[in-house]
Amino acid sequence: MIELTTTRHNPLIDPSLHVWEWQIPVYLFLGGLVAGLMIIAGIRLIVLRPSRREALVCCTIGPLLGLAALSLGMFALFLDLAHKLHVWRLYTTFEPTSPMSWGSWILLLVYPALLANALAHLPEAIPALARRFPVLVAISDFILARLRLVLAIGFANVALGVALGIYTGILLGALGARPLWNSALLGPLFLFSGLSAAAALLHGILVLSAPDEERPAFADFLLSSLARVSGARPLDPNAGPVLAGADNSFLTIELALLGLFLLGHLTSTAVHRQAAGLLLTGPYAAPFWVFVVGLGILIPLLLQTLELTHRIRHTLAPAVLVLFGGIALRVILVAAGQESHWFHALN
Repeated sequence: MIELTTTRHNPLIDPSLHVWEWQIPVYLFLGGLVAGLMIIAGIRLIVLRPSRREALVCCTIGPLLGLAALSLGMFALFLDLAHKLHVWRLYTTFEPTSPMSWGSWILLLVYPALLANALAHLPEAIPALARRFPVLVAISDFILARLRLVLAIGFANVALGVALGIYTGILLGALGARPLWNSALLGPLFLFSGLSAAAALLHGILVLSAPDEERPAFADFLLSSLARVSGARPLDPNAGPVLAGADNSFLTIELALLGLFLLGHLTSTAVHRQAAGLLLTGPYAAPFWVFVVGLGILIPLLLQTLELTHRIRHTLAPAVLVLFGGIALRVILVAAGQESHWFHALN
């Protein structure tokens, strides 16, 4: 990324300078998703205790997906760098006042925490892999035989997940030159959006693993192929309502934070009101209300409420919509934020 500075403020010549492209929203979404997976996995590991080995979805599949998603997010962030060969310099120092410095070190700690959580129950989740690599069974037994180690891994995942989820919002909120991003609520908003996306993803996996009569027809071939390759056991479908209920709670909090975020701008300075107008009535209003609020929050809330009250069966639709709404939120906020400027209030 190369920042551009100009003293010319003529909207007919320079309507907006968009420095960040698709890489940043993708990174922010995947970072929030990983944060949610870490928090859910950490809580499940703490609550279940080492003598019980039932939670394979949240404690193994979730962290493994988190490792893959974080690597993709880091690659997207790497593509955005203007001087890619100097990325190692981030780890030669620590700047307490720099959100990027905090983020770089948090990301470095996330990998071992996710890996340790996944290894605890990996032999039960993927028996074929454990048979091929017996050392995985030894590592799992070593971890589960030590209560303090299990709790330490669980609390580390929760703490780092919260830090990672909030950091993705602070990364934008710390840039005061963009009025739309100038809010302390972006951190909590991105955190609960990430938790919602993670719960939706795990719920979708459980829907795919449901009994044959409840499973979407297109998933049969995919699941049978995966079972033959990995030897994995069926996932617990009873955890589906738990994750759907948790996702509803996260979506409700996300909607409330989004409302407070906009309300804070509307009751602030003229430039903040103009920035909020980009989302409420301006060029980004239609995608914001349709993709983020409607498809990404309200409709999944309705569908999952109907699922929890047994009026409709559990489907993949809410999970897909929540994930779509999560990436749409970040795409729109990054694009609209770059279009908001302080000098607009002087024109």
